[in-house]
Amino acid sequence: MTLEACVGSYSEALLAIEKGANRIELCENLYEGGTTPSYGTIKKIRELAIPAFVMIRPRGGDFCYSQSEIEIMKEDIKICKELGVLGVVFGVLTKDKKIDYTLLKELVTLSKPMSITFHKAIDEIDNPEDEILKLAELGVDRILTSGKKAIAFEGADLLNKFINIAQDKIKIVVCGGVTYENFEKVNKLIPNTEYHGKKIV
Repeated sequence: MTLEACVGSYSEALLAIEKGANRIELCENLYEGGTTPSYGTIKKIRELAIPAFVMIRPRGGDFCYSQSEIEIMKEDIKICKELGVLGVVFGVLTKDKKIDYTLLKELVTLSKPMSITFHKAIDEIDNPEDEILKLAELGVDRILTSGKKAIAFEGADLLNKFINIAQDKIKIVVCGGVTYENFEKVNKLIPNTEYHGKKIV
């Protein structure tokens, strides 16, 4: 069972590990949905005893990026690779809320061999269940999702559908109001191997 703690600083990461997290997602500006952390923080996070994935996102807001923002994302991915980061987290959409597969393929190719999570941008598209195996085929390792709802409890039916489609081809990471207080209920309603939250431990 993987409990991934979403943290906004190195000190928060240490606290999450102390409380029992066994993976970290490192961001800044958590209340904007998370943006790429600083070089120094990324470098320091490599010292942790557990895996840490880094958010690649140049700003809050939507997931349709300008050419300049795409260049920034690529440079940040290169930095993560140079620093030996284990995984990166990103999502890219077109203006009409479809997955931007052309750009995604570029980012996946650039990111390998790091592990890749396609984040909650998936929850903004129509019929995300149709994209799960396409993402797997492209080389994405996991999808972070709350089943198109604000919280996992509300998205449970769709999340269970995702997990069934994904099987052993790609991991689904359940998120959306998952905390140490409600974890047992979430796990019972949505049986899975990976969960994510700011207060998951």
